[in-house]
Amino acid sequence: MKLSQFKFRLPDDLIAQYPAENRDESRMMVLHRRTGEIEHRLFKDILNYFDDGDVMVFNDTKVFPALLYGNKEKTGARIEVFLLRELNADIKLWDVLVEPARKIRIGNKLYFGEDESMVAEVIDNTTSRGRTLRFLYDGPRDAFKRDLYALGHTPLPEYIKREPNEDDAERYQCIFARNEGAVVAPAAGTHFSRELLKRLEIKGVKQAFLTEHSGLGNFREIDVEDLTKHRMDSEQLIVSPELVATVNAAKDAEKQVCAVGTSVLRGMSTAVSMGGHLQPYDGWTNKFIFPPYEFTVATSMVSNFHMPYSTMLMMVAAFGGYDEVMHAYSEAVKEHYRFGAYGDAMLIIDK
Repeated sequence: MKLSQFKFRLPDDLIAQYPAENRDESRMMVLHRRTGEIEHRLFKDILNYFDDGDVMVFNDTKVFPALLYGNKEKTGARIEVFLLRELNADIKLWDVLVEPARKIRIGNKLYFGEDESMVAEVIDNTTSRGRTLRFLYDGPRDAFKRDLYALGHTPLPEYIKREPNEDDAERYQCIFARNEGAVVAPAAGTHFSRELLKRLEIKGVKQAFLTEHSGLGNFREIDVEDLTKHRMDSEQLIVSPELVATVNAAKDAEKQVCAVGTSVLRGMSTAVSMGGHLQPYDGWTNKFIFPPYEFTVATSMVSNFHMPYSTMLMMVAAFGGYDEVMHAYSEAVKEHYRFGAYGDAMLIIDK
């Protein structure tokens, strides 16, 4: 497959800038991948497509407030700092992106907060935008993280053309999020309300969780036409023995295993064994999935509608079939579905 095969026309007004009023009342397109049939439903109707013994696998990663605004020493220039990951907890070292990068040099100090009480020093240049910051903070790690995150904002994707607000801290997050470490929300999971999860539980649909800390690599622009030459950024992945047991039992009973989101699909595809079952995994994955690809664990998946040329679109096309998914996306544009992390959902299913 070539990069150019994932181009489609997406009007700007279809890129959702705000979430739906209620989590489970986004629109949902249902794509039956065996027949290509398309249905138009509400997300809460997903209950009708799963039965007792089926399993839904979610990503329980938690997005942290990774977006900071600081001021450069002497000049006072406003600098945007995006926290990517903590490199060394003892000396408070962080891998970050900065904008505008041209203004930041090794040795510069940045000040954060109204009283400028949080200070960081640039100690390394890693890429054109990337830097390593060492925060100058006297105190225990828990207090440092608390104070640092109090200054942070929700790291909305760049295609959301507004400043993050207080509501985003809750809505750009799954209600079951518990393991902190992501800077990108597993958007498919954000459609699930507590009421809907309870109704699925009552119906006998099992809920299982893996942890994959989604990073900015999901949004990184692909700069090669030949997709075999693209390399994904690595993300931390944990597939527990409990999840493995639940999924493998469902597989053996010929029940559905639904991957809620592309991160779950990637995670399970990383942890799959030769026999098509899951095995425990605790490490990193940079697996890049695009058509054609044979999935042996998931039988259905939930996804949002993704941007043209995106790795998430490629993964969805690999699961649902390239022709079927690209046709469904054409229908989504025609029917004015909302795209992006705050957009509408797609269920791809064999039933």
